Amino acid sequence: MYLQRISILIILLTTLSGCAHVISEQSRSLVDPTITYTMLKGKPDAFVGKYVQLGGVIVGVKNTTTGSQLEIMQVALDTTGMPEDTFRSEGRFLAISESFLDSMIYKPDRLVTLVGEVKGKKVMPVDEVEYTYPVVAIKEIYVWKSYDYEKGYPYPTPPPYSFYDPYYYGYWPGPYWYRPLGPVYRRW
Repeated sequence: MYLQRISILIILLTTLSGCAHVISEQSRSLVDPTITYTMLKGKPDAFVGKYVQLGGVIVGVKNTTTGSQLEIMQVALDTTGMPEDTFRSEGRFLAISESFLDSMIYKPDRLVTLVGEVKGKKVMPVDEVEYTYPVVAIKEIYVWKSYDYEKGYPYPTPPPYSFYDPYYYGYWPGPYWYRPLGPVYRRW
């Protein structure tokens, strides 16, 4: 009976610890949950002064003497604040900061989650098209870590996956890359 209670407690604690949000409660309390990215993209000026929680994939970073600007492809967030499906986006937005954002940390293809104040819109070119970006001033930002070992392994596939690989014994003429299942970005 005692051992059973301990086991249940350990499972419960393990489950709850994995559900922690990456943005502080203080910043999340400022967010207006009724504002969706679609609404923000449609009329950015209507939400000036409101706080939103957004996330996505960094497209570019620009540092100037007045601060930094991140161009981010918007992606929906899960309950912990992690961007979910990086193949579905409703558009792009700009996240600005008065402080310096190092381009080695905030580099393209990294996932971010942020809370920020809507500042309006900015029109800039994307390739040969004029694009209207919603502009958000960063209050708090979290960069998701990526791990090199999840990007792929050279042939042969490392254990314990090697016995699942039909080309493990060298029947494949070129390099064989193994990519594990699951997202490329993990939160640890």
